[in-house]
Amino acid sequence: MMLRLFFCLTILAGGLMPVQAQDLSVLHKALDAHAAAIESDVIEWRRDIHANPELSNREFRTAALVADHLRALGLEVRTEVAHTGVVGFLEGGKPGPIVALRADMDALPVTEMVDLPFASKVRTTYNGMEVGVMHACGHDNHVAILMGVASILTTMKEDLPGSVKFIFQPAEEGAPAGEEGGADLMLREGAFENPRPEVIFGLHVWPNRVGEISYLPGPFMASSDAMRIKVTGRQTHGAVPWGGVDPIVVASQIVLGLQTIASRQLDVTATPSIITIGTFHGGVRSNIIPDEVELSGTIRTFLPEVRRDIERRIRHTVEHIATSAGATAEVEIDYGYPVTVNDPELTMQMLPSLERVSDSVKQTAKITGAEDFSYFANEVPGLFIFLGVAPPDADLATVPRNHSPYFFADEAALLTGVRALASLAVDYMVQQKSE
Repeated sequence: MMLRLFFCLTILAGGLMPVQAQDLSVLHKALDAHAAAIESDVIEWRRDIHANPELSNREFRTAALVADHLRALGLEVRTEVAHTGVVGFLEGGKPGPIVALRADMDALPVTEMVDLPFASKVRTTYNGMEVGVMHACGHDNHVAILMGVASILTTMKEDLPGSVKFIFQPAEEGAPAGEEGGADLMLREGAFENPRPEVIFGLHVWPNRVGEISYLPGPFMASSDAMRIKVTGRQTHGAVPWGGVDPIVVASQIVLGLQTIASRQLDVTATPSIITIGTFHGGVRSNIIPDEVELSGTIRTFLPEVRRDIERRIRHTVEHIATSAGATAEVEIDYGYPVTVNDPELTMQMLPSLERVSDSVKQTAKITGAEDFSYFANEVPGLFIFLGVAPPDADLATVPRNHSPYFFADEAALLTGVRALASLAVDYMVQQKSE
């Protein structure tokens, strides 16, 4: 026993340290030094991508920038995965687990209002309309951060006890009408194959205090399902409503009835859920009751069983309200992104890695926004974190949030993001090797 203990400990200047801790300490020093050295490069990449944003499935310039960078590092690179996705593979110098790291690349049809020297001036056509294009959700930061991580880990290649897959994903914001895209399509086109990773890590910039990292074990971000409802009545004169069936009144009752599902039919103490009607279209003239009204909305849940239960309750509510008024109604529900679930064991295992790179690491509440990182985390254990990018003097109650034309990311957070993703990959490799 004493002999085994002797071989499991190494004498360092500060005393005795376990071999695993010694390995990590050396790797951490190298990682942090490389991260500091390339911070200016990461900022430059981010500004370039921010000034040249591209919409979902149209990330041609961004993908080329990424692929050229990965090839220059000597990585094995696959392009045109799910249209414009890029997958890079770095084989470490020592045997060990394969870790996947993901960044999304697409921008939004938003006209930038932030006064920056590298503000986007790009305009394009979206759904038949001329629009501005902006990285209003901060994906430019994600791409630059992961490019930086690739640079760091490549310099440490010979000492890595494992390998890394770098996944640069298009269309996180949703593929254009009539197209497929995003994480789901990347998986179907083999992004996780040859070889398959054991775990995946990702991050998203968020309007929390700059450099702060937030996380939540278990269900973290909601599923997102699209809902369309068509209510059919019978057209008549607006002055003689009894001469027909008014679908506007029926649809209004449906909007109110749907709100009782989350507030009165489900256990609100168990898990949150949201049913929102976002559009209400019907009629062409003030004195004509129309034949039809169309509604659309979104459904957000955090548990698969609640997701299915809500669909059943929506159909029941809509159809019975319509029938009671002599109208008919059709419901279409398209399942979108699943719930983003942080593997609880992996989350707690990697918490010290996050605490090493940020002075502010906090457990947060559930987020009703959705993320297609969920598809990756359904395949292998995943951990998705938020990186704060709000300036130190910002009022967090009023700071512009993601998708705002005034969304602003403080670049001081980029170094923290680089160190976080690189540390998660390296620390996981070392931990698994030591087991």
